[in-house]
Amino acid sequence: MSNSSPPPSYVRSPGVPFLCSLPVDRALARFDLAGSIVHVEMLERVGLLAGDEARALRDGLRAIGREIEVGTFPWREALEDVHTNVESRLTEIVGPLGGKLHTGRSRNDQVALDERLFLRELVRDVARRIVDLSSSLIRRAGEDAATPMPGYTHLQRAQPVTLGHWFLAQYWRFDRDVDRLLATEHRANVSPLGAGALAGSTLPLDPQYVAERLGFTRAFENSIDAVSDRDYFAEVLFDLALVAVHASSLAEEIVLFATKEFGFVLRTPALGSGSSLMPQKRNPDVPELVRGKAGRVIGDLVALLTTLKGLPLAYDRDLQEDKAPVLDAHATVLGALGALAELVPRLEFDHERLRSAASDPELYATDLAEAMVGRGIPFRAAHESVGASYREASRSAGPTSPVGPTEAVASVDPAAAIDRRGVSGGPGAAPFAEQLGLAARRLAARRESLSSLDRQIARIEELLKEERK
Repeated sequence: MSNSSPPPSYVRSPGVPFLCSLPVDRALARFDLAGSIVHVEMLERVGLLAGDEARALRDGLRAIGREIEVGTFPWREALEDVHTNVESRLTEIVGPLGGKLHTGRSRNDQVALDERLFLRELVRDVARRIVDLSSSLIRRAGEDAATPMPGYTHLQRAQPVTLGHWFLAQYWRFDRDVDRLLATEHRANVSPLGAGALAGSTLPLDPQYVAERLGFTRAFENSIDAVSDRDYFAEVLFDLALVAVHASSLAEEIVLFATKEFGFVLRTPALGSGSSLMPQKRNPDVPELVRGKAGRVIGDLVALLTTLKGLPLAYDRDLQEDKAPVLDAHATVLGALGALAELVPRLEFDHERLRSAASDPELYATDLAEAMVGRGIPFRAAHESVGASYREASRSAGPTSPVGPTEAVASVDPAAAIDRRGVSGGPGAAPFAEQLGLAARRLAARRESLSSLDRQIARIEELLKEERK
């Protein structure tokens, strides 16, 4: 981002009044309007608004939605937040009737509602971007199902695997991320509207109606907890931080594999730019930036947890600071996942280099030990015998000789060795094919879950654009 680029909308600009949260919470305007429209419906149902009053309020709220959409809404920082801006503008449109909008409601339960509605879209956006990346990982895994490569522990060559198996290892981490995000959305799917400031209302409100109309599974259980709970934001920030960590780990391996020392990934323009000084360089800018973004998202999580630590019940103004970290993490993770989703299909591997590395006799030490176990020798004895053979071979090997006992050097066959690993979940051909099919079915199920979430989210647009029949 250049120095002339405008700051993100959640960044407070110089001169903004200290109490003003508008640069941040105006991002919640659509959800605030949808919640207000349903609140008006509920007030009409319980007899606190006449039919013509409710209709005028709904029309005014939808008119505000159109103003915000086209950029003509008169945001005023002196009014501090999105809720007061909307109510003030509504009163300008419909007159004193606008003062009835806040009947039975507090900004405390209002903002908690807005945040939970926003969380749905956040989960959908990030999960969909993960699914896009996961689709590429599965496709690449199928393409390189039989390409041998060394697997690593402690960054040391360990045992032979395939490039397809490596791609699927990356996939399963991101699949768990989708699972966590959907689980967080499920736990957050509770409407807090009706809790008021902290003790509900003496008016005959119907929180369950509001919950059902907005697609929540239920209304709140405890009014104090409803307005103070921010578990859903803490959870989703943890989910985003772990997504960023997984993205960073994938990016790190790409960076390593693109070094001349590894030479597994070709240094193509897809990785990034060249050096401004050294004409021979091709830097892995894309994965390096993905790796770097993880620290920012982890910082967002720490910021929110620090804000929440030690807060007394019920609502405290500290909670005004809960949104900026979530908005920042949301945007950052979407950017990182988008970059990886573009990069993964364009990665070019040096298959000969991978195959050569997978032919290193040191990778087959465990195979020799397990062959001895098959002949009845205790594993510990086999382990010591094979280890001693490799140490002796290492002492006597020349500078370019393969390091391994004669038996290992003579029997190196990456494809056969990999195929012998037939345990479920392993890199052998049969378990790999089973795993690949399972991953494809899991991905299809994730898409279906996101379609269901899309239908919930569509309620917001329906409320903003259509008068109920």
